[in-house]
Amino acid sequence: MADNTVAVGVIYTGKVLKIKPFGAIVSLPGNVPGLVHISQITNGFVQDVGDVLAIGDEVDVRVVSIEEASGKISLSMKDIPQKRAANEDDDEDADYDDYNYRYEAPVISAAQAASFEEKFKSWQKTSNERIAGINKRNKRR
Repeated sequence: MADNTVAVGVIYTGKVLKIKPFGAIVSLPGNVPGLVHISQITNGFVQDVGDVLAIGDEVDVRVVSIEEASGKISLSMKDIPQKRAANEDDDEDADYDDYNYRYEAPVISAAQAASFEEKFKSWQKTSNERIAGINKRNKRR
């Protein structure tokens, strides 16, 4: 059952208790648990909740609704600026988007790059040959 210390529309700081495939369970004041559905974590797309949240993280959440019968509490983190943990790297070169998601360039080995270059050259050659064949057929018509 929902505690009287939690009200709809109010922003609270809570601690992530559990990570589930569909969202995260967050402890609110009075040890009241609430669910942040995966669609309510950020304004952007979240593939895996574990990519954004971890057990023990402190997050700011807004109470969206409290179901009277079951006492279930729905929470949202959307449009609430989140504090970054002190142990997170503050790379000034890091590229963060409007949702505080950090983009990092993929690490590609030299072998992978060479393999890609070979595949691309092969595709380009095949493509050019096909285009040449199409152009020849079009000239005959």
